[in-house]
Amino acid sequence: MGIVIIGSGICGLGAALLLARDGHDVTVLERDDADIPGAPLDAWEEWSRPGVAQFGQPHNFMPGMRHMLQAELPDVYEALARAGAGRFDLLNPLPPTISGATPHPIDDKLWTLTARRPVGEWVFADAARREPRVTIRRGVQVSGLTTGAAARTGIPHVTGVRTTDGEELRADLVVDASGRQSKAMQWLTAIGARPPIEEQADSGFIYYTRYFRGTVPQRRAGVLTPLGSVSLLTIPGDNNTWSVTIFASGGDQPLKELRHEPKWTKAVKAYPLHAHWLDGEPIHEGVRAMAGIVDRYRRFVVDGEPVVTGFVAVADAWACTNPSAGRGLTVGLLHAQRLRDVARHVNDPVALVEDFDTRTEAEMRPWYDAQLAVDRARFAEMTAIREGQPPPPVTDELARGIRGLLATMIFDADLFRAAIESISTITPVQQILARPAIRERMQAVRETLKNASPPPIPGPSRQQLLEIVA
Repeated sequence: MGIVIIGSGICGLGAALLLARDGHDVTVLERDDADIPGAPLDAWEEWSRPGVAQFGQPHNFMPGMRHMLQAELPDVYEALARAGAGRFDLLNPLPPTISGATPHPIDDKLWTLTARRPVGEWVFADAARREPRVTIRRGVQVSGLTTGAAARTGIPHVTGVRTTDGEELRADLVVDASGRQSKAMQWLTAIGARPPIEEQADSGFIYYTRYFRGTVPQRRAGVLTPLGSVSLLTIPGDNNTWSVTIFASGGDQPLKELRHEPKWTKAVKAYPLHAHWLDGEPIHEGVRAMAGIVDRYRRFVVDGEPVVTGFVAVADAWACTNPSAGRGLTVGLLHAQRLRDVARHVNDPVALVEDFDTRTEAEMRPWYDAQLAVDRARFAEMTAIREGQPPPPVTDELARGIRGLLATMIFDADLFRAAIESISTITPVQQILARPAIRERMQAVRETLKNASPPPIPGPSRQQLLEIVA
């Protein structure tokens, strides 16, 4: 097939490589016009990507992504290592509340190589520009879709794209990999397609981030640690760099002072298990803030019928959430892998859309549902703390199950592994919570702790935090 991919982020480039190496001719269209710099480390300083709002924000390459790269794109995996990607073992260190743990076969699955977004994207872009069946055109913006004879009566069939310069590019399949800013809804409306299913809302979070270099600090708390009305996120990167992020509710006006570096630094220092993450050299000025993060899900098969053929959406153009869990790139690449698998075996345009939808719903949507459940419960908790109210009970069954696993994991090595297995994007948490052995161990830990409180994570109270940033 001749395939056009809209968007040259990591997931679009990954899709291009997977499809091209399966024998398809792929053209990638990117609206940002800057070509990639000469070397991966130059990407951090020199690469301008205004079309990707989160380009300079923390990202994580989860173990699920490592496994996929080693199996499908081993040269990209090796290039990440050469570019200085850091080894990140999510299993170690174990919490001090767990002792006597013995090795387990799954342990080798729970580590990865990770890098800052510009460095990681450089590696994918360099691989794609060397791929014989991939053509990358930068500075080309898509304005709409072209259509031809329907593959099924009453359903528009996409035959290519139209650019803002008036050029038309024909394709057997158009793949929207344009991320959170996807214009798919407008494009489909313009060709007379029925509206896809779309659920969308502001996640409600705002992020305040700084990057450092030096000796990567030892972890003393979770990668993502909820701390009252804020959470702290610490992620290692490439070449002995790392990021520290405080995120809060977007409506928490006093905490918007965290955009000022002295107050941000003072706040991080107030958390004893995280303060040492400041022991490095800052590699940029000020605090990088990001807000307006959208939770969005789209489905292009409605009531059993595709709304369009010849067109699919992958990664964030399909579904996106609050990125604090760090799974977006991994889920996006796994989604692209599913598209490659479907395109490998299906030639009929109707069947391709239907089969891709079936696999997306069964294998990819659980990641979206789990993150959304956790985010909504956490946002409600943060709001209540901000307003001086007790946190509301968690009513969503999935959120309760996830919270139960996270609350008990620090007391049991097997539960800890199970939680990391999900966090690592190896197995959806819904499948883990359905395991009888996991349910039994969670219940056993709860029984042991029913007359005791879990150890508190040290740090300032809400009032003390407000005084820090005042």
